Amino acid sequence: MARELTITSPDGKTKTILLEGDTLSLGRSGANELCYAEDAGLSRQHMLLERDGEDWTVRDLGSKNGTFLNGVRIADKQRLKPGDRIVTSRVALTYEQAKAGANRTVFFEGLGSSVPSNVTVAMTLESLLKSEGRDPKLAAEPGAKEWASPLTALVRVGRELTARRPLVELYPAILGLALEACGARRGVLLTLEKGTLVAQASRGEGFRISSTVRDRVLDGKDSLLVRDAQQDEALRQQFSIIEQRVRTLMAVPLQTDDKVIGLLYVDSPPLTREFTSDDLNLLTVMANVAGMRIERERLAEVEQAERLMAAELEQAAEIQRNLLPAAAPVVAGLELAGYNAACRTVGGDYYDFLTYPDGRIGVVIADVAGKGMPAALVMASLQAKVQALADTPGDTADMVGRLNRGMAATCPSNRFVTLFFAVLDPRTGELAYSNAGHNPPYLLRTNGEIAPLEGGGPPLGILPAMRYQEEHAKMEPGDVLLLYSDGVTEAFNPAGEEFDERIKEAAAAKRGETAAAIVEAVHEAVAAWVAGQPPTDDVTVVVARRTA
Repeated sequence: MARELTITSPDGKTKTILLEGDTLSLGRSGANELCYAEDAGLSRQHMLLERDGEDWTVRDLGSKNGTFLNGVRIADKQRLKPGDRIVTSRVALTYEQAKAGANRTVFFEGLGSSVPSNVTVAMTLESLLKSEGRDPKLAAEPGAKEWASPLTALVRVGRELTARRPLVELYPAILGLALEACGARRGVLLTLEKGTLVAQASRGEGFRISSTVRDRVLDGKDSLLVRDAQQDEALRQQFSIIEQRVRTLMAVPLQTDDKVIGLLYVDSPPLTREFTSDDLNLLTVMANVAGMRIERERLAEVEQAERLMAAELEQAAEIQRNLLPAAAPVVAGLELAGYNAACRTVGGDYYDFLTYPDGRIGVVIADVAGKGMPAALVMASLQAKVQALADTPGDTADMVGRLNRGMAATCPSNRFVTLFFAVLDPRTGELAYSNAGHNPPYLLRTNGEIAPLEGGGPPLGILPAMRYQEEHAKMEPGDVLLLYSDGVTEAFNPAGEEFDERIKEAAAAKRGETAAAIVEAVHEAVAAWVAGQPPTDDVTVVVARRTA
């Protein structure tokens, strides 16, 4: 059975399309079948629908803000069922079985040879080019080459610029076509790069373009023709005009719709013919075609770079996942569980469990200031230092102090790390800990009391000589230690309210269950609170529950 999509776009308009072919992509890039360039919440390549037998699947393409299927953010490919609703930023799609009687394009038999020749004109492109391949007026001039006619020139431009080629090859190709089309001897193609004109291709040298010409082309979007530079008072004073014996010149904007991305300048010496208004018209059209081609190639190169970056980020994310515990260690008398989700592909949150020969367990949670790749690199450095320094269960304050000195030596000046480190003896319940600027964990006791573990010093990486204090507490059987990053407490609902201390309620409601159940309860409570909004920070939850 055929399937269709009902699409509500960011402007609130709705349309229904039949799902045909094998794939349908959605994003901000013009390369997508469903392109919504005005929706800043979409990634360039955001989401992909793929045929799977009679049905279709949906897959997120590593987008920043995620793809939601029936209100749940998806991480893997999901098979769709009629009635499913997909939301990506401000675009909503409903997947349905196609209605009977949908419109189809119909081809009918032609009239064949019965069409009278006096109402039908037929020709081939090759015959047209052959008849238009030489401009008689230009060919009649002394010493003239067989310059292409305007029609031939435009067809050549279309052919030459259709093929995909990198910008480094595209620029000289455009300039060569422009020089050939109008019979110019010299020329230069310049593009605007961060507000500055940069020469990308040239034939000849010593170009000095009048600032008035430049400004009229770039700001006024004017195409300018000077038939005889020797008769123009302002241009005649320029040394380059005299030195290069420039007689006639043209300057036109490289334009894409209403945006000017550069200019194309050509000139010729006295022994050649003067440029005409027809030449200017032709060069203007060519520059417009070339401008759009340059812009498309720029976007293609940006998209390719983004795809490479996305692939590298995914590899980085896999490496980072391997820095976190694959599973919590199994310890007699203690249950351990942890959860981590980066708000981007990689993140700056870190947690770990450290097992010691004497049966004690080290628990660490940390949050690097910032997000994305910079935070992830600092997080990897921190993980290596923790593994190296915490191999023996010594004084927690001493270990945190050494971590602080190590991070201060390598941490950028605009970065710091909050960290909580604890060593727990599951046999006695004795808990020793030191806090370096991290959110105070909670101790959920079996009698209903919820006590924050107070005390601590500043974050790591700020004050190298800082001395930290070791604090102590005791966990009774059934007590729960709850650690978390500020991505949990600072999660916002649609009304702009923080989740904040609701974390205690979510965890306390499950305090009699397993550590894994408590972590899951907090995760579900946060997801319900944000109601499908993309996360603004990394989220980490760690639970230790004493069972005996």
